[in-house]
Amino acid sequence: MLGTGRDPEEDRVHEAAHALVSEHETSYEPLIPSQKVLRHSVRGQVLDALRAALVDGELVPGEIYSGPALGERFGVSATPVREAMQQLALEGAVECLPNRGFRVLTRTPRSQAELSEVRALIEVPVMLRLARSVPAATWESLRPAAVAAAEAAEEGDLPRYAEADRAFHRAVLSLSGNGQLVRIAEELHRRAQWPLPGAPRVRRGDLVADAAEHSALLDALAAQDLGAVEALVRAHFAGA
Repeated sequence: MLGTGRDPEEDRVHEAAHALVSEHETSYEPLIPSQKVLRHSVRGQVLDALRAALVDGELVPGEIYSGPALGERFGVSATPVREAMQQLALEGAVECLPNRGFRVLTRTPRSQAELSEVRALIEVPVMLRLARSVPAATWESLRPAAVAAAEAAEEGDLPRYAEADRAFHRAVLSLSGNGQLVRIAEELHRRAQWPLPGAPRVRRGDLVADAAEHSALLDALAAQDLGAVEALVRAHFAGA
């Protein structure tokens, strides 16, 4: 995700924003060098880092984290951390505890299954409709999104794969022209990516297999194979 046109100092900022420091460390790289990054950018970097930490299991379900403590880890004030955590509360990832901080909410296998069911209810009919009407060339234009997810999977980079996975689904659903549907589906998708408590870390092989389903789905959509489209989407959600 680095080296995309920013100068080296900005790359260091971005890298630091995506690293949570161990509880036992006594030093950290500052998130913000001098005053070059605007406050809204700081909040966005902290939010990105916290989202990645949720997906990667670094923010532990049931644990309480305070704004000042996380701010010290990141090398920023508590304010952008609190703002980012408030956004995560809106997304259903944490709950606000007055005068204490934020508790990471605990998910259950049942809640995961419910998310998969709701996502299928939303996305399967849309993709079947798109399969009937969207030309094959359009599906081929989405191939780079599938490739980006596959590359992240090959590297075993779970947070980057999570972003690429959402980007692929967002690109497909955007063809519906329904912005509300895209936003709702993405929120459900993001929630589905949070790991269950005590679950083993996702293996690289599982990510690779999951990513391969994106290319298979594009093939089925281009071929207007409705049975394959529905089967692939349902299986993709069930294995998320």
